[in-house]
Amino acid sequence: MVPGKYISKMDLSHMLQDLQQCKAPEEGHSPAEPDTLLSRPVAEVLLHVQEKLKAPGLTTEQSGEILHIVEQLFRLGDRHWLFSECCSNQSTDLTREYVDFVSSLTLYAALPLCDNDSGTLPESSFEAIPARACVVSSVVLALVQRLGNGGEVVSSHCQATSWVFLTGPLAPLLCVFALTHMQEQAWTSEASRTAASNLLDSVVQAGDWETTSQLLFGKNNTERQPGILGSILEILQPDLKRDSWKRNQATKHVFAWIVMQVGRPWLTDYLEKVFPPSLLMSDDYCTDNQVLGVRCLNHIVLNVPAADLCQYNRAQVLYHALFNHLYTSEPQLIEVVLPCLIDFLPVLEKDPACTGLPRKPNRYDEVLRLTLTHMEMEHKLALRSVYAKCLEHFIEKMGIVIVRHLKRLERVIIGYLEISDGTEEQTRLAILDALEKTLLIAWPRMECRLSALVQSLLRLVCDLSTESIPPAVREELVTKATHCLLLLDHCTQGKLKMLLKDVDSSCTSTYVQRCIETVTMAQT
Repeated sequence: MVPGKYISKMDLSHMLQDLQQCKAPEEGHSPAEPDTLLSRPVAEVLLHVQEKLKAPGLTTEQSGEILHIVEQLFRLGDRHWLFSECCSNQSTDLTREYVDFVSSLTLYAALPLCDNDSGTLPESSFEAIPARACVVSSVVLALVQRLGNGGEVVSSHCQATSWVFLTGPLAPLLCVFALTHMQEQAWTSEASRTAASNLLDSVVQAGDWETTSQLLFGKNNTERQPGILGSILEILQPDLKRDSWKRNQATKHVFAWIVMQVGRPWLTDYLEKVFPPSLLMSDDYCTDNQVLGVRCLNHIVLNVPAADLCQYNRAQVLYHALFNHLYTSEPQLIEVVLPCLIDFLPVLEKDPACTGLPRKPNRYDEVLRLTLTHMEMEHKLALRSVYAKCLEHFIEKMGIVIVRHLKRLERVIIGYLEISDGTEEQTRLAILDALEKTLLIAWPRMECRLSALVQSLLRLVCDLSTESIPPAVREELVTKATHCLLLLDHCTQGKLKMLLKDVDSSCTSTYVQRCIETVTMAQT
């Protein structure tokens, strides 16, 4: 055994003796002598640690002591004994041994499995997880830092195992573990999240990558450092099937985090692995899972070419899945479904402005028709606000073909301007933006709707003078309403000015007077 650079053989022997004494031996068996363990390959020591961690009756304090000793061995032990595939480690596959050891450690801090259909466990089930995650993070962090320290000198006739050789099998395991514990969830604490985040940063640094993206995709200028994205998805794949994805509560969040990091052009190469789980989550009955799945699907839509999405009938399946979600009454789900549909419709349909004549109704009209129907009947303020925020973008995408829906759109706009949704007035502000976009696009059809829209806008301005809302919000609403009136005047070649001149200024509020003056004084 080559003497350790950081720690003496005697000190290492004492550590191994402490490791033996962390738990009393079974009857009839005596602990191995420390020097005996020291003369054995490091693989046997790692296996011994795994066995002790699995021993029945082991307390949290005892397992913590064991892992603390292992951490010190990684930080201070002789690099030759730890990583060289020669001498005591001859004929030993150290890569496999370390992979097995790290896998065992991550299982020690793994979440309890859920056996019920809900896929959720009470928070009390995770009480021990944050502390275990912190301890495991410290141990594997010590291992990663030693592997990444290539400046240490080893024997000239021996080749030490380096991080380059362990990147492929070890980095994916460590990333999945870090992502499990670095997100704010019921099974994490501030300390465990910090420890997991530091571990992920250390993996990036040890592999000589610059960012997490390089860790996932690899460096473009070299083939010696490929990304580990494929390996991570392989690890997650067994837990993302229809009958298993709810057993571990962390799996879906790890998967979603990974998907969100993958952009063009890499996501196309992994479409077969990320599309089915995303669709599966979006099809669940739990709203939180649906939202998570739709977010993943939206990211896929934005980062995968339309030709690939249309293969194997994926686009049709996705459209029907998203369209069915429009019947929900959950604001948080509609909030992600509508933007996803708006981004996805160009995959299935040509731009409405470029479809030629006559312009036949298509899925744009189908989605907008159903959305306006729900908007017109909706009474929940939270859901009305979500609908209103998406309407402007939809009108912009529709272009001139929005004229097919002007009758219902007018009723929706007037109805939403009548009701306040709180001090921030997000719904009214969004509806005024939608009206402005409609006036800019469909101005030739606005003259016949002049009377109804003007009455609604002036009523809004009049109501604002008596409603208790912040001055800045009131001013923004008045400004937007005034701008819409100006656009209406342009649409009707100045007819609005003539109507407003007949208004009796003595019967109007200050805000209405200012609004009328702005319109009547403007140049046509």
